[in-house]
Amino acid sequence: MAANSGTSVLFVCLGNICRSPIAEAVFRKMATDAGVVDKWVIDSGATSDWNTGSSPDSRGLACLRKHGIETSHRARQVTKEDFINFQYILGMDDSNMSDLKRKANSVKDCRAKIELLGSYDPQKQLIIKDPYYGSDEDFEKVFEQCMRCCKVFLESNS
Repeated sequence: MAANSGTSVLFVCLGNICRSPIAEAVFRKMATDAGVVDKWVIDSGATSDWNTGSSPDSRGLACLRKHGIETSHRARQVTKEDFINFQYILGMDDSNMSDLKRKANSVKDCRAKIELLGSYDPQKQLIIKDPYYGSDEDFEKVFEQCMRCCKVFLESNS
């Protein structure tokens, strides 16, 4: 996805079926509600190729629906072009950040600012833990963290 105009953000986790699609959907809803969604390119991706083409985890979708948010996202792997096309690439944990920085180092014209999404958390919870092997409560915690972080990220880029 090319990010030629406006501001662009790519949310990234390991498989692009739990945390990053939740963050993408939350941010898209916030930007829509703020009337600025058309000024953004918003997407999410994975550091791995394990789930390419898959829908988000059903527990994540249920969590989003509970909060009135829908998504039709399909998992995809981060590409070298993403580091050129996106202004911000926001990872969920230290492993994501390590993978992203390693990939960015192989991109000649990398322009993306690579950060932890949690660095925007007013509660200072830097890491957004993978809820895949957890419970519905773990997905709710990811949702709440994404709400806090995306709110601050949007405000700081508006």
